[in-house]
Amino acid sequence: MMKKLLALKFFLLFIFIASGFIGNAQKRNPKTKKMSVIFDTDANNELDDQHAMAYLFFNSKLFDTKAVTVNATENGGNINEQFAEAERVMKLCKVADKIPLLRGANGSFTEIGKDLSNPEFDGFKGVNFIISEAKKHKKDKLIVIAVGKLTNIALALKKDSTIATHIRLVWLGGNYPEPGEYNLLNDIPSMNYVLKTNIDFEMVTVRYGKSSGTDAVSITKNQALENMKEAGPKITSPVQGRHGGNFFRFGDYSIDLFEHVEYYGTPPSRALFDMAAVAIVKNPTWAKSSLIPCPIMIDKNWVEQPEVVRKITIWENFDKEKIIQDFFQSMIHY
Repeated sequence: MMKKLLALKFFLLFIFIASGFIGNAQKRNPKTKKMSVIFDTDANNELDDQHAMAYLFFNSKLFDTKAVTVNATENGGNINEQFAEAERVMKLCKVADKIPLLRGANGSFTEIGKDLSNPEFDGFKGVNFIISEAKKHKKDKLIVIAVGKLTNIALALKKDSTIATHIRLVWLGGNYPEPGEYNLLNDIPSMNYVLKTNIDFEMVTVRYGKSSGTDAVSITKNQALENMKEAGPKITSPVQGRHGGNFFRFGDYSIDLFEHVEYYGTPPSRALFDMAAVAIVKNPTWAKSSLIPCPIMIDKNWVEQPEVVRKITIWENFDKEKIIQDFFQSMIHY
């Protein structure tokens, strides 16, 4: 009996000491380094940009957002209107005084590219910030999540080609291998220019009406009403929404945005395309990725280049349920 008690005491002592070593080891482990991100957006285009921004901001334990840069596409007005919508979201998420918001390109890559010698070319604040921030990342890459046209990125690369190896570009755009898609069509030359560089290029596919693209990462109006009401921190001074009204929380503004859009499919829903681009950076297991020889677009059609050495990443087949669930959880546990 004594031997058993002694054996038990030694066993418990061993567990206690071992747990102490493990605990100390865990304490000594450095914290996981946050991912450095620039979010490049046409924020006033529809409603997915706003939700992608909020998702990014409410995951600040993972993402160190260095700046939000805006560009102007066909919908949503000029650069000032795009800027104003991004500013609304940043105020509602309580990050407006913490994260720079910078105007990028109002025009196209072809137009602005001829004027880069002008210190105040169209979009110079956003473009110059991308360049300066990229240069700080020599060991780890700066992640640029671009969810509009690629004009700002192309201009930055044209102005300083050395930054290509410092950036991981995650672009929400393209119906690859099929043609079309809004972000792409807004400035095809900018995309082609970026594809010709050696930047780390990842295309998060859209594929309207297909289950394999981010078009499938959608929610219904009822889901928005049930999950977004009073979501997010409460601010002291209200923000006026783009459709009018005053808002103190991002979640209530989200509901207002869902009140002013068209719905598609059965059941009627609205895709949160851009939010899915942030989601796969957060957790790459929520979609399938593959490497392909870098294509190019000619006459608005993809042209394959199987002989080229350069590869790009294609993201498809998104886990809608896990992404949407995590999005709603992030809105609640901001």
